[in-house]
Amino acid sequence: MPNDNIIQPTAVYNHARIAILLPCYNEGKAISHVIASFRSIVPSAQIVVIDNASKDDTAEKAMAADAIVIREDLPGKGNAVRRGFSEVEADIYVMADGDGTYDARALPQLINKLVEDRLDMVVGTRAEKEQAAYRSGHRIGNRLFNTVFAKLFGTRFTDIFSGYRVFSRRFVKTFPAISTGFEIETEISVHAIMLRAPVAEIPTSYGARHEGTESKLRTYRDGIRILSRILLFTATHKPFVFYGLIAASLATLSVLLGLPLILEFLETGAVYRLPTAVLTVGIMISAILSFVTGAILSNIGIGQWEVKRLSYLMHTDRLDEIRAALTVLREK
Repeated sequence: MPNDNIIQPTAVYNHARIAILLPCYNEGKAISHVIASFRSIVPSAQIVVIDNASKDDTAEKAMAADAIVIREDLPGKGNAVRRGFSEVEADIYVMADGDGTYDARALPQLINKLVEDRLDMVVGTRAEKEQAAYRSGHRIGNRLFNTVFAKLFGTRFTDIFSGYRVFSRRFVKTFPAISTGFEIETEISVHAIMLRAPVAEIPTSYGARHEGTESKLRTYRDGIRILSRILLFTATHKPFVFYGLIAASLATLSVLLGLPLILEFLETGAVYRLPTAVLTVGIMISAILSFVTGAILSNIGIGQWEVKRLSYLMHTDRLDEIRAALTVLREK
């Protein structure tokens, strides 16, 4: 929950460029309220609505609320986020949804955490305040995918699907944003882990959607898509783990199939099930090839991440100036 004792961003960040990005698809009934909520917290912020080819009056309502509207015709939240990251220039980026589920009052705590602790991302993890905030299928899926993600990439994040995040400029401008849909938050989390960027999590209230709106997330379709993306991220960013698991599985299968043949050979001096023997050898060769593939791709991946890390370090931001202003303000 937000801390009422912290200095509000309106007092210290007036000279900083803060951009609040709201990717939206058919959020006409909620977007005016969401814009007003964030503007009441940070009046000086640039609020940008990325209209993801909405069929309703989302864009019109956003413009009426004095927000900047960018239209992205490629469907999918990932496409909308990528468009916002590429076109908007700011010192601090805030990403939230346009459905009213995230608490704007938590924003000062998220921003101050980013600035004071010299971080590149702060995630507002979702703490339910209403039973209707999650559908049962979504709740189960979140737990499952967070567990799988933690096993594959580590436990730095407890809520990889949270859409409420604050970023530094250098993180945003070095994030490739390949994803097209709801897996964008997972890609952001993977990028932060592989980049070894300093990050933090803060629990924030997560409520039900604004009245009259509905979730765009489809439990099974998007669940399968997100799982496939997690596996793809593993193959891309941790190839030795991915192909190593395949190699171990194939080698185990080969041993299980070949052990009876070996015992038979030791007992009779002959192999009577030749097709099984050929299959066993083929599976073991596949296991070896998978292991070698993982080792080679892992070495190539190290070079790629070194380049990304250097690009990340070359980007500068104004957070030191903002931090100094915050220090002066606290001393008054």
